[in-house]
Amino acid sequence: MMQINTPDMFDQIRAIITSLFDVPVAVGVTDPGQDQPALMGGEGAHLSQALAGRKREFAAGRSAARLAMSALGHAPCAIPAAVDRAPIWPEGLRGSISHTASLCAAVVTDGPVWLGLDIEGKEDLNAGLLTTICSQDEIDRITGPDHLRLAKLIFSAKEAAYKAQYPMTGMLFGFDHLDVTVDEQRHEFIARFVKPAGPFAVGDTLPGRFDAVAGHIVTAVIARHDSQKGA
Repeated sequence: MMQINTPDMFDQIRAIITSLFDVPVAVGVTDPGQDQPALMGGEGAHLSQALAGRKREFAAGRSAARLAMSALGHAPCAIPAAVDRAPIWPEGLRGSISHTASLCAAVVTDGPVWLGLDIEGKEDLNAGLLTTICSQDEIDRITGPDHLRLAKLIFSAKEAAYKAQYPMTGMLFGFDHLDVTVDEQRHEFIARFVKPAGPFAVGDTLPGRFDAVAGHIVTAVIARHDSQKGA
């Protein structure tokens, strides 16, 4: 992975993530390899048995979230984890956090939308996971020498779409709940529900965007109350 712990690289990553959302958002970026501010308000209580790497990523994710909150003019505060481990955002804010061993980022908005952000390393998907992540229809669409690279993108797109829909539905589901179609030229994708989820019926869609930066894939999804039908 390329080194990201420079101000210019942080600025580049923030700019790219911001560009993936068509609503006003603030973005925070951190490097989990660097020391992070202490957690607040018992945020890490559920991590008592976690490995050190997981604790570093969690702290970097929460630090990124507070940087994004500050950019919106909100005082830093605790972002505890719910029983389902989803972040509990302060009143009036909605956001999404994603972390890897080498890059963490958070996106936050005070607008009436839900956000999904996912970051993955650019390495191809493990071939053994292909049929777990992708349906046969998806596999057929990405057939070719780059199919594992595209499968990794589909994985990230499904993660971002899941994060965006979850605050609306509160529903846990697997990769087979969504079908993702990728437009590489436009750096866009469509996640279509193939099973119902809360207000989302079969055929409803969540549009998304993606890009690459600093050796990572970044995917972004926005969910709105009024844009579920064929969005």
